Amino acid sequence: MNLKTLSLENLPVKNQKVLMRVDFNVPIDKSATIKDDTRIRASLPSITHILDRGGSVILMSHLGRPKGVVNKELSLRPCAARLQELLGRPVLFAGDCVGPEATHIAKNLNPGEVLLLENLRFHAAEEKPEIDPGFAKSLAELGTLYVNDAFGTAHRAHTSTVSLPKLFPGKAAAGFLIIKEIRFLGETLQNPKRPFLSLIGGAKISSKIGVLKALLNKVDSLLIGGGMAYTFMKARGESVGKSLFEEGLEKEALLVLKLAEERKIPVLLPVDHVVTDSLVDQREVKIVVGSIPQGYYGVDIGPETVNLFKESIAKAGTIFWNGPMGIFEDPRFGQGTKDVAKAIASSSAISIIGGGDSVAAAHEMGVADKVTHLSTGGGASMEYIELGTLPGIEALTSA
Repeated sequence: MNLKTLSLENLPVKNQKVLMRVDFNVPIDKSATIKDDTRIRASLPSITHILDRGGSVILMSHLGRPKGVVNKELSLRPCAARLQELLGRPVLFAGDCVGPEATHIAKNLNPGEVLLLENLRFHAAEEKPEIDPGFAKSLAELGTLYVNDAFGTAHRAHTSTVSLPKLFPGKAAAGFLIIKEIRFLGETLQNPKRPFLSLIGGAKISSKIGVLKALLNKVDSLLIGGGMAYTFMKARGESVGKSLFEEGLEKEALLVLKLAEERKIPVLLPVDHVVTDSLVDQREVKIVVGSIPQGYYGVDIGPETVNLFKESIAKAGTIFWNGPMGIFEDPRFGQGTKDVAKAIASSSAISIIGGGDSVAAAHEMGVADKVTHLSTGGGASMEYIELGTLPGIEALTSA
């Protein structure tokens, strides 16, 4: 855990131009309407801190995966408009993140002013720093201080997260959002209020094996749902029908179960399932107990499993949840995820939700404000729990 990182709070920002990496990778529809501005709102404390203390802010972000090519549908211009509404002050916009326009606006930026640069990933060097080290230098010339407040991309060794802060020796700080994430995912989970329960879902076990092993060093119980549960079932010799499972990872699943058994940590897997015989037209949907019959897909946890999970959640002192319990994007198969979200929200436990669909479920159920901490990083949250640090945090100045 890295809490020895220089914080924005200790960065002298008056009359400085602060180059800040934010995460404005928000969902935008074809009419350029932002469907969820959560990530933009999450950046406001750091931005307003700088502005209130007489600094100016130059914001950098990516949006989507343009893969080094300019794509107008992935422009950050709508984010500039939304940020302007939220701040109640003008937000300038540069049509490129480097080049004459960005340089001119940044040079003439006055204290209290905000500039948002165009999508970093319109340049291939953002994701592949090695192909053009000059990209980082061009960005660095725009500001006098550096702040990273984009936890959701801190696990990526990209130009804006790793190469750029190194060009600001002694002046590269963590924003308030990153500090908050480090405290909750680090301090809170390192010394949790007991019992400590972790609920892990999602489709694949492959991306979460390391996290599961790391959690077994901390938790008092582990609940597993979602598509990854079928790999565990398959490993135990149970039929999963046509359900998603990762072939070749049965040994890893058994290793997790063995480690849990050795450490006397109970692992709860689904005991019943919502199944369908077709993922295309859902001709038949039913609930089965135990194994999943041939010809059927498991698509959600069943009501008995929901009740078992609720019982464990009610007893917990700390809860960490990442990943849906079923095919959450289809409303017919989202009940398990919704029920879990409501149970966590009504719990008296310290509750942390680790990004992605889990956070979406909390918002959809209207319980987001009843959860202790909603992490802004899905993959970053999981990697931080597994490794205790991230490349984008390591690149910052030590306090």
